[in-house]
Order: sequence, then structure tokens, then C-alpha cells
Amino acid sequence: MSKRIEADDVSAWFGAFKAVEGVSLTIEPKQVTALIGPSGCGKSTFIRTLNRMHEVTPGARMEGSVTLDDEDIYGPGVDATTVRRTIGMVFQRPNPFPTMSIRDNVAAGLRLNGVRKRATLDEVVERSLRGAGLWDEVKDRLGKAGAGLSGGQQQRLCIARAIAVEPEVLLMDEPCSALDPVSTLIIEDLISELKDRYTVVIVTHNMQQAARVSDVTAFFNLAGAGEPGRLVEVGDTPTIFTKPQDERTEAYITGRFG
Repeated sequence: MSKRIEADDVSAWFGAFKAVEGVSLTIEPKQVTALIGPSGCGKSTFIRTLNRMHEVTPGARMEGSVTLDDEDIYGPGVDATTVRRTIGMVFQRPNPFPTMSIRDNVAAGLRLNGVRKRATLDEVVERSLRGAGLWDEVKDRLGKAGAGLSGGQQQRLCIARAIAVEPEVLLMDEPCSALDPVSTLIIEDLISELKDRYTVVIVTHNMQQAARVSDVTAFFNLAGAGEPGRLVEVGDTPTIFTKPQDERTEAYITGRFG
């Protein structure tokens, strides 16, 4: 069952550099929320605070709170690995484990969680590959290297790997930026299907993509060079793209800056 994420006054640093300041955003379940805005405005940094990936970078830290259905994911005693399993992530460039087969790529997270039974692994691998729209293309070569797939197939393999551990939330950081138009449309169709089962957050530079796939759009911006990124405006996607409240949002969407 997908869950609500509540970010309250989130700020994030890389060492002394403040990348994001004071972001408060509610992300509803069974919706696609798109984060848009110019390069360097903190979208990717912010999304990484939502599953504690930000803290993996040496010197990185955050302030504020992030809750998953009212549970503080940064609370004392909360295991970061468990958080990242519950709030899965798909990155900008497909990153299948290069020495692993397609089957082992999908099963990797399950094995880390102690699942060893072959029948269980095979069942989850098939279910996850079907969920990622990839089963029919790879079912006869599950033992082949995942790195041998096309770029679009590799990205869907990474999505299958993420959903195999049954997360509640799926974060996608520019999942189509390295893909051709045909693969991009396949991933977009998949995102629309995934929201029936997961809370989905997508960072994208492609405003047409945000308009196509998202229910809610949040616009991030920079006040100036060296300034932290801030959330300017959030609303349902049709409103953001046709009647934004803030002139900076309108300027960005109409191409007058950014």
C-alpha cells in the first residue's frame, strides 16, 4: 500500500554549501508528483533527502523532517537501509549490476534481505519484470548479463529491481534523460501504471513529460548564483501549466528563463 510523504522545512548541505532551503511539500499516495525547475535548483538533492540517500555523500547533511505516514524516517533508531528499501529509487542513468544476470539483478535486494528459496526468488523476479513491462522481452534470457540490454531495457530492469523488494514509494531522478524517444514513452506509460501501486516522485527537466505523466507538479528555483534552491509553487499539474500563481513559474514554463 502506497504512503504519504511529508517534507517539513527541509534544507540540505554539501559541506558548507547549502543546496536546498526550507522545502515543505506533501506527496500524496497513488499519484505522480513531478519536480521541475532549472539545473542546479536542488531537485535531485531534495529527492535524495526523501529516502536518506543524501547522507551517503561525505559531508552531506540535512535539517527539517521527512515523515512516511507520520513516521519520522530520520528518527532515532530508524535504520537507513530499511528506509531505502521502503522508499526505492531509480537513477538518471541505468545502473544494472554489470557482472550479474538479468535474474540476479532483480533478485539482488531480496537476497540481501535473506531470501534464498529459488521458487520464491523466481516468482518475484517474474512479477517484478512484468511490473516493469520487461518480462516478454527477457524471459528467454534471464541468465544473460543485464548490462547487455538496451538503455531503455536497462532502465526498466532497474525499475524491476527497485519494485522487487515491495517499496511503498518510488523516487525517479530523471529516469528518461539518457534514453531515446521510444524508450522514454515506454517508461512514461510504465510510470502511469506504477502509480496504481506506489507513491511516485519524478524529477524531470522535460516539461512536456511532467505535463504528460504527473498529477501534481512542484516548481523549484534559485534566487541567484550560489543561492540554495527553494520550492516556489506546487499544485495540480494542469493548473501549474496553465494558470500558475507565481510569475517565476510562468516565466519558466513559457521559456522566458531557465
